[in-house]
Amino acid sequence: MDSEHTPGAQVRISRNGPYLVAGQLPLRKQTIGTNSEGESVEWVAGASYPDQAQYALCRCGHSRHKPFCDGTHAQVGFDGTETASRRPYLEQAQRIPGPAMSLTDVEALCASARFCDPHGKVWQQVRESQAPAARAHFVRQCGDCPSGRLVAWDNATGQPVEPQYAPSVVLIQDPAMACSGPIGLRGGVQLVGADGFAYEVRNRMALCSCGASKNKPFCDGSHISTGFSDER
Repeated sequence: MDSEHTPGAQVRISRNGPYLVAGQLPLRKQTIGTNSEGESVEWVAGASYPDQAQYALCRCGHSRHKPFCDGTHAQVGFDGTETASRRPYLEQAQRIPGPAMSLTDVEALCASARFCDPHGKVWQQVRESQAPAARAHFVRQCGDCPSGRLVAWDNATGQPVEPQYAPSVVLIQDPAMACSGPIGLRGGVQLVGADGFAYEVRNRMALCSCGASKNKPFCDGSHISTGFSDER
């Protein structure tokens, strides 16, 4: 499911090394905000980093200068081999139809941010999407999914309903799980593999930042079990 690519906005994966970011992409922190029951319900803006035309982000999880690379990947023998499927999103997705909206879901992309859970979970909401309240929850919760695993579709138009993001890079924080999360790419940033492969451009992607994902370059939630922190 292609999103419109912003020329020059690119993240290139170096072989067993960092993410090389180009195109003057803003870098900032965002926190998964929770309600009184501990459910993920909002994105809370955090600190922004000074603008740079290009920069290198750690992906081994061991840099002493996080979120930036300091070369530690070479010392620890980091294996950053890309193992994730390179098939387009819609070729991988399960489609769940509802009366007014539909859901596509690529479970392998789950980054364990848990925005899907409140209000009875999106997989039930889509089946009740003729009701305005259920539809509103469904659209928002799918759109908040940082990895783009979940996408809401309008049955009347056949088009995805996506949040509008400017091209940017976000460092996701997850205080409810006492850890830092993945690196989020938003707004149509081109991701290029270490071998030059151009991944499908999507509005939302979540890249592994802890080095432990079994679905590299994408996050698989391993940051939670490892207690990863991207603080220096």
